[in-house]
Amino acid sequence: MAQNTSPTISVITPAYNAERFIEDTIQSVLDQTYDSWEMVIVDDRSQDRTVQLIREMQEKDNRIKLIELEENSGSAVARNTAIENAQGRYLAFLDSDDRWMPEKLERQLAFMQEKNIAFSYTSYIRTLEDGTETDYISKTPRKVDWDALMKRCVIGCLTVMLDTKKTGKIKMVDIRTRQDYALWLNLTRRGFIAHGFPEILAKYRVVGNSISNNKWKAAKRNWYVFRHIESQSLPKTLWYFGHYAVIAVKDLIKYKLMINKGPGRTNSDR
Repeated sequence: MAQNTSPTISVITPAYNAERFIEDTIQSVLDQTYDSWEMVIVDDRSQDRTVQLIREMQEKDNRIKLIELEENSGSAVARNTAIENAQGRYLAFLDSDDRWMPEKLERQLAFMQEKNIAFSYTSYIRTLEDGTETDYISKTPRKVDWDALMKRCVIGCLTVMLDTKKTGKIKMVDIRTRQDYALWLNLTRRGFIAHGFPEILAKYRVVGNSISNNKWKAAKRNWYVFRHIESQSLPKTLWYFGHYAVIAVKDLIKYKLMINKGPGRTNSDR
């Protein structure tokens, strides 16, 4: 695709103490077959070599933008800062330890343009912390609305692409985790169906000490989203939380299998 005739895609990347993975993450963007992108990285006051490594990667390509926060503020603030400074019509989300397949942007944009849709996401594969691929694949339902999303978040943040010409300006809720999930709920509540593109176009790295791996904390955050952000009654919150809890237990079992059995012997989301 020619850069001068193609819409710009802004890659939204929050970073905090990401020196182990940030180069791989950026390289996966540099390797994209689609040329018209910018990568807006917001460093959340890292204490390691993250900023230095980003600056070194900037020397390779001036489409990489770096914004440094003055104080540690959390991923919601970092993402919102990147969104506010993004110049592209489309937004794509990529955390500082995840990676994309080379054709991710090209294939997903073509899908969205062909279907004339505002909100899409793709399948993705989980990898171990060292980058080793597993057989644990998160596959996309064809479409997801608000009700389905309340029962289970099947959308991986690293796979989402939004057309802001259709959605208008967006902003994530300033909570420590699950702010991406809250945004997907907000968009679907407003009537934007999330359309799944079935190809595996991203790699989600399971990091041992990541917040998302603490299932109890994740459960409390989901409850908070249901009750306080989506403003559901107690009976409805219990209803949706029950669906979430059952699926979370199944996912935890799959996660344990992935860690204990290693690559090539794990289960997939079917």
